[in-house]
Amino acid sequence: MIDKKLLSILVCPVSKAPLEYDKDKDELICKASGLAYPVRDGIPVMLESEARQLTADEKLG
Repeated sequence: MIDKKLLSILVCPVSKAPLEYDKDKDELICKASGLAYPVRDGIPVMLESEARQLTADEKLG
């Protein structure tokens, strides 16, 4: 779970766009850049090299 205050100040390091939290996958999602950043032990890993590409369905959803 990500603290709402933390989520409100974090942005995607690639696009600088706001992020959404996906609690089912424990990831921070950036639709602008099409990346999902993992959250490990409650800590967002905001490295482009650690992010995964969103699928086409995830980008639309």
